[in-house]
Amino acid sequence: MGSDITPSLPVVILVLVAAVIAYQRSSRCSVKHIRGPPVSFWRGNIRDFFYQDNVGDLDFKYAKDYGLVWRLGAPLGEDVLMIADPKVLQHIFHKSGYNYLKNTETLIKTNMLFGSSILYTPSGRAHARHRKVMNPAFSTSQLRSFLPLFQHSADKLCHFLGLEVLRLQGDRASTEGQVVAVNKWLSRATLDIIGETALHYDFGSLENSKSEVSEAYENMFVESRINPSLLDALFRASWKYMPLLLVEFVQYLPGRAYSRVRKTRKIIDRVSGGLVDRATEEAKIVPVEKGKKDVMSVLVRANLSENPSLRLSKKEMVAQMGALTFAGHETTANTLTWMLWELAKHPEFQEMLRTEIREKREEVKAEGSHVDFSVDDLESMPFLEALIKEVMRFHPIIYQLIRIAGQDDTLPLSEPLLTVTGEAIDEIPIAKGQSIMFSICAYNRIKKIWGEDADEFNPMRFIENRVEPEFKVGMYGNLMTFSAGLRSCIGWRFSLIEMQAVITALIERFEFCLPPKEQGVEVLRKPLGIMGPMVKGRLDLGSLLPLNVKPLRA
Repeated sequence: MGSDITPSLPVVILVLVAAVIAYQRSSRCSVKHIRGPPVSFWRGNIRDFFYQDNVGDLDFKYAKDYGLVWRLGAPLGEDVLMIADPKVLQHIFHKSGYNYLKNTETLIKTNMLFGSSILYTPSGRAHARHRKVMNPAFSTSQLRSFLPLFQHSADKLCHFLGLEVLRLQGDRASTEGQVVAVNKWLSRATLDIIGETALHYDFGSLENSKSEVSEAYENMFVESRINPSLLDALFRASWKYMPLLLVEFVQYLPGRAYSRVRKTRKIIDRVSGGLVDRATEEAKIVPVEKGKKDVMSVLVRANLSENPSLRLSKKEMVAQMGALTFAGHETTANTLTWMLWELAKHPEFQEMLRTEIREKREEVKAEGSHVDFSVDDLESMPFLEALIKEVMRFHPIIYQLIRIAGQDDTLPLSEPLLTVTGEAIDEIPIAKGQSIMFSICAYNRIKKIWGEDADEFNPMRFIENRVEPEFKVGMYGNLMTFSAGLRSCIGWRFSLIEMQAVITALIERFEFCLPPKEQGVEVLRKPLGIMGPMVKGRLDLGSLLPLNVKPLRA
């Protein structure tokens, strides 16, 4: 998170923790023998990832230069293992469970953004408590019941997107379509979807782009994350040496980034708090069979039926709603944005998808058993599924994960790794407290897993069964998009059904093309906490992906 905090605070803290750092480093199992790029003690080189024009540029280079595990430096001389090796990913996420924890910096930033939600939970025990209460709200039958709401919002999106094309066209007679910032419309649509399905609340983002909540979220990551200062990076590096009890107070620091997050949290917590209170009162007087089926209502009922000692507090419930609101719309909206971008770049794939949708539509009409697509209909379209998987592989919205070893361990490697002395090793001993970053984007480009064309966008790899993983890692398509293991994304099926509903509606009714060459649009994959689109030379406009949108005749 970028900031303009006053110099005195981090300087004092850095001096106080210097001795602690030196002691801990001297008594820990070293990873200095792992190769990596040059690094500065004070600055480190992890910060370089925040300044990439395109997410993954450095990951791909380092994986090529050093192998699937390499060493980076965090500020203040801390060594960090960067990992793309599938065997290590399997070991940590599937076999070691809660032994690898979120580090203090991640916990503090997560708490600032989402409060005491399931995304925060510093211990495995806390996470398991949250997960148990939340599971009923994300059952397969519950999620499948949301499809009509997804489709209703997708229809509204198509309606308002069509009106936007007409507005931009004005009095000019044109059949060529108009350039529209599609990411803005997708963000509004997915916010409305999460409002209806998760909160039983109408954000009204599609009808009114100036809704309070959508305004609070718009460009939050751009304003609070891009290009963090060196001073703030050093300050954040010192957080791991602070008591976690201070986590609540970091959000009150001065500076643009911190105040931007505070403003957003205040709005989201106020709205969520009112909704939790309403759902709680209804749950006390309305029988379960007659109760609302939105995520929050189911969650409230599950919480009230739990052992009082294991229930989520009012504060945790409010935080849960804020986390679901963000995680349920921004990540999905960005994935859909990159999907449309790739379909515009590859019109042959767009036409393949459109043909598959039309054929399935004719099949449904012929059967006459239902009007719109069912979940089974959507899941029976092989190219649609392959496209979603390939977009998540090629454009991983969550491109890195960070953990810290909770105990001494030995990491097994899928292939030998050369050390700084040229020795080939097949495992890496690490000590408790070792920082680890997982490069999802580098893992997604391993040719041994994804094929020789791993650096190209090609959904056909999933149609032709060219993906041959030796080690099972991700929970969907062997991808790490939804993480894996005990801390995997609880709402991953929600996101998939939502994407299926939205993209089928859009492709049936619109053709998406790249903007005219004379507009000089170069889209960048910027590291904004999530991987967001920005236009080169127009970074001041925030997250932006313009495409030419042409309505299709019925």
